[in-house]
Amino acid sequence: MECIRATLPQVNELLIVDNSSSDLSIENCKLHFNDEPLLTITCNNINLGFAAACNIGFFQARGDFVLFLNPDCRLDAGAVSELLRVLKSDAVIGMVGGLLVNPDGSEQGGGRRAVPTPWRSLVRALGLNRFAKLWPTLFFDFHLHKQSLPDRPIKVEAISGACMLVKREAVDDVGLWDEGYFLHCEDMDWCMRFRQKGWKIMFVPDAKVVHHKGTCSKSRPIFVEWHKHKGMMRFYRKFFRHQYPGVLMWLVATGVWSRFAVLAVYYCMRHLVRRLGLARG
Repeated sequence: MECIRATLPQVNELLIVDNSSSDLSIENCKLHFNDEPLLTITCNNINLGFAAACNIGFFQARGDFVLFLNPDCRLDAGAVSELLRVLKSDAVIGMVGGLLVNPDGSEQGGGRRAVPTPWRSLVRALGLNRFAKLWPTLFFDFHLHKQSLPDRPIKVEAISGACMLVKREAVDDVGLWDEGYFLHCEDMDWCMRFRQKGWKIMFVPDAKVVHHKGTCSKSRPIFVEWHKHKGMMRFYRKFFRHQYPGVLMWLVATGVWSRFAVLAVYYCMRHLVRRLGLARG
């Protein structure tokens, strides 16, 4: 509801694609925005995944510029106009993203980032990124939100799918979202493909977006982690398997699935402890 109210004054049309949600969110939208002419709601019978839902929305959109926005985001006033201004400022800019912040105002990771190549991921997994100040090229940390916030739009390797404004012309050139991803990493994939086609990606610090992330992660953590790690492996195989030695790719795959196994055990134990606590109570 908050997302819709903040977005409607800033757009020419608002398209909601629901992936068979089990709560009352769509019913509440229809109740509160029943007479809103700019709003169109599409309900899928099953959960098709984030990328597929984005593609459905893109096909329905009529404008030359399309904003993809998570429902747990709230745009600040003027955010879309600032994103659009930057997107129109250069013919080779194909995608822009805003400053994603937590409800407390602190910057989130993901809004501006470098591509997590297999080497960069291995560096982070081993904790070698702590040496980035001494050897920045070798131990580069792809989490750019830890750097000082720029005072103007800057070119970046990737932004977050939680808030992406794109040119239709660029999408026609690059292609739609890869529906081989179900949840997570599909935005990184799209950013890679935009850059491969020569389109620039810009981070716009003056376009602030409050992102209340984590709702799905809290309710179904193992499901989310499975698709996140599966998406990571698809991303690595798709873009890097011919660029890196097989032994490094094997180490990365081992690290990815080992991390998932540890998290799955952790969430199972946490769930078990909670159930035991409730039973005793």
